Amino acid sequence: MPAFRTLDDLAPRGKRVLLRADLNVPLKDGQVSDPTRLERLAPTIKELAEKGARVILLSHFGRPKGRPEPRYSLAPVVPALEQALGGRKVEFAHDCTGPEAKRLVARLADGEVGLLENLRFDAGEEANDPEFAKALASLGELYVDDAFSAAHRAHASVAALARLLPAAAGRLMEAELRHLAAALEAPARPLAALVGGAKVSTKLELLGNLLSKVDLLIIGGGMANTFLAAEGREVGRSLAEHELSGTARDILARANARKTTILLPRDVVVAARLEPGIAARMVAIDAVPKDAMILDIGPATAALLAARIADCRTLIWNGPLGAFETPPFDSGTNEVARAAARLTKAGKLVSVAGVGDTVAALHHAGVAQDFTYLSTAGGAFLEWLEGKTLPGLAALEAAAKA
Repeated sequence: MPAFRTLDDLAPRGKRVLLRADLNVPLKDGQVSDPTRLERLAPTIKELAEKGARVILLSHFGRPKGRPEPRYSLAPVVPALEQALGGRKVEFAHDCTGPEAKRLVARLADGEVGLLENLRFDAGEEANDPEFAKALASLGELYVDDAFSAAHRAHASVAALARLLPAAAGRLMEAELRHLAAALEAPARPLAALVGGAKVSTKLELLGNLLSKVDLLIIGGGMANTFLAAEGREVGRSLAEHELSGTARDILARANARKTTILLPRDVVVAARLEPGIAARMVAIDAVPKDAMILDIGPATAALLAARIADCRTLIWNGPLGAFETPPFDSGTNEVARAAARLTKAGKLVSVAGVGDTVAALHHAGVAQDFTYLSTAGGAFLEWLEGKTLPGLAALEAAAKA
């Protein structure tokens, strides 16, 4: 686990604290439709404010390509953020380093909170421009990074700012790192990883890193079809990357050499096409019709996976096992998710899950609240699992050494 300072190491009273947050939340009709990220961020904001800091929030929002675009303004986020803070007022500036930002910072009193406009309205943010980072740093006296979901970005407010001011991790960042380290660096064993989703090509590095760390690797979703095809099995018209058959066979061989167990579906649910209400049937993995699509794992596979997970102490989950958004192809994901949740609630399993479709699948199954930890990150969660160095974490480590 990276060595970094936390809020416990800061004396923020009367200080201007630049708090890097991730307020990149979904909007619908001008209002925040899912406040989860705001609610997870709120404890850090409240703690800093209650300790007498002058909290200045920094965040990106969308992809405005280095220039102001009204549709990417952070202004609509303010009401939902105030609600997440229990009614605490949040002042807003319509720029991030200009005159209005400076005026907002100057008038903040101890315990008050301000939010600056979208950092990506300035091209210097994504370019990791030193001058832009210095302009941000001039607004504060301390820096707190609570945006693990942006930690994989070498951007000015993530990678550079932590090197210009005394820096620490916020409570959300701290929790993310603690749980991920517990799941991957020093887990209770046996350790299982469930990796699903559509394509092997997007998760080759993830699979490669996990092979050296886990005892059991479960592959599901469209990814499993590529492995099944590589084994010479019929997958019909299913989503599969046949050009990666050689890569899939190599992964299977490496797993065998390491004595890492890989589980693929034993039975599957097939249909003529993916659409709600279509006729579907369960078939053995060696009986997939050439004109059918594999859209979910079958009941025997779901029962097997639940049983194998019950033999493990730690589970990392990334990706659904089927096309869960379209019933009845949600059954497999639902059954395995509920089994993992029951084990977690019983204190028999540490379960950590992350990335948007995974979290959505667990919510769909009604068990998201029962997992040990759900990461709010997307790309950063994946890159951590891939074993990559994240620029935001490297900056916090460097700040701690300095």
